[in-house]
Amino acid sequence: APHDRKMPTPAEVKKALVSAGFVVYRTRGDVIHVAERARENLIMDAGIRVRASEPAVILMVRAQRSDFPHEPEDAMFDRARKLARIAVERGYSEVGTQMTPLPDPNDEARTLDSWFEVSYEKRVADLEQAMTEVAFALSIEKAALRA
Repeated sequence: APHDRKMPTPAEVKKALVSAGFVVYRTRGDVIHVAERARENLIMDAGIRVRASEPAVILMVRAQRSDFPHEPEDAMFDRARKLARIAVERGYSEVGTQMTPLPDPNDEARTLDSWFEVSYEKRVADLEQAMTEVAFALSIEKAALRA
């Protein structure tokens, strides 16, 4: 039965990611955040996570307010959801939405923009399957772009 299996530790997940050639952004508890290389010397949070307990790959897609300044909130989330259709066909399910304000670095009280994010999750059987899903998640477009 699947629950007889030993869950991987966060350290084991991290090691698997690195040996598969991925870059780790940070670890928070039992969730490892995967990075993407924006430029040679710059890594960013890719919006992809691997959870060690109840192993799963979590993927976040988003629409940015400045790209669609006049759309209502639900339309913003729907723009993000369109990007995830390919993931849903692959067995990911929506697990939540959130709006993340992006503060002005020079004035914390001022918001420059907002991200409308939708999270999806797919349970995986083992680390090998997790690595396959991370590669898939990195390959898809995760930000809705202005038409």
